[in-house]
Amino acid sequence: MTRIDTVDTRNKLKPRDEPYWVKLSTGCMLGYRKMTAGSTGTWIARYRADNGKREKRSLGEFNNLPPSLRYDEAKKAAESWFLHLGKGGSTESVNVRKACERYVLHVREDRGNKPAVDLDMRFKRWVYSDSVLSKLDLTKLTKTRIESWRKAMAQTPVKVNRDNRDVPLTRLRAASSVNRDIAALRAALNFAHDAGSVTTDMAWRVALRPSKNADGRRDLYLDPTQRRSLVGQSPPDLAELLRGLSLVPLRPGALASLTAGNFEARLAVLTIGIDKAGRDRKIKLPETTAAIFTKACENKPSNAPIFCREDGKAWNKDAWKKPIKLAAAAAELPTTVTAYTLRHSVITDLVTGGLDLLTVAQLSGTSVAMIERHYGHLRADLASAALAKLTI
Repeated sequence: MTRIDTVDTRNKLKPRDEPYWVKLSTGCMLGYRKMTAGSTGTWIARYRADNGKREKRSLGEFNNLPPSLRYDEAKKAAESWFLHLGKGGSTESVNVRKACERYVLHVREDRGNKPAVDLDMRFKRWVYSDSVLSKLDLTKLTKTRIESWRKAMAQTPVKVNRDNRDVPLTRLRAASSVNRDIAALRAALNFAHDAGSVTTDMAWRVALRPSKNADGRRDLYLDPTQRRSLVGQSPPDLAELLRGLSLVPLRPGALASLTAGNFEARLAVLTIGIDKAGRDRKIKLPETTAAIFTKACENKPSNAPIFCREDGKAWNKDAWKKPIKLAAAAAELPTTVTAYTLRHSVITDLVTGGLDLLTVAQLSGTSVAMIERHYGHLRADLASAALAKLTI
């Protein structure tokens, strides 16, 4: 069998279509194909399964390495592929981009278009833009490469202003924002792992772990009087949206996306479409709140927003951000007030009002663990009062 492990022996090989093969182990061959006398040459792996079926895979030229190191690198790549196949991995070559695209399709079929579009946007911005990572075969992913991508992504400044001013304002990305983007890639890679496109998750298991306590504790709380003041200082269309946020513990985007068809006035039931929580849920509204939603839905087609802007369009964060700041200033409230402040304030009232955390989590569309993390400390006074009743 011809040697291909040294530069001299490879240089002496005659060009031909059929690769020169060397046996690495039973059923596992490494080949070197030299088509012309002056070509770099390509490396190929060949695998024979127990049933006799053969599979081939091109490993590339490795021309980024000195000629003396190419054999060792090709051998390492071949052995990695053989190990992958031996563990039941797919023979198909799947790179990071293809894994992400397949996951987007899966989410679209399983959960709908909205979360799929969100994922696709994250991948386009942070994964596909990295031409090296996106083209990398899943079997060649390393912990170092994933960590390098995560660090670069986390340190990329983001644009803060969106009103086309000449000088863009930027800031470093928040840890919570980074967590959401790495969660998207982690989910795509895990999906590929489950499908057998790669047989180990060692490259990303640790490298894509979320940062702990990234969200922090949301301390800005508006009491009912302050919330009424904020609503009172807002334009009529925004006031309706803020009143809705003050009545139900929904994410601002989830409330803004609700249409008249989501509210059943006869039963006073509000159906929350798929939002960040990932599934539909229903909320039985109290009589006074149901009356407000009933009025907001009057004479509207089922596909019209329950709470809309003056021009009839649905609200979004870019539309409500500045008006809320102006209303907060007029109401002499902190400059850090946002639409999300109302959700936090409502959840705070529910927790301190004695509602169990499971029900709060269900109403809010989040997990008990998340409610416990951000609002568990508010139960201290309730616990103290309960303990006081035990006095004998």
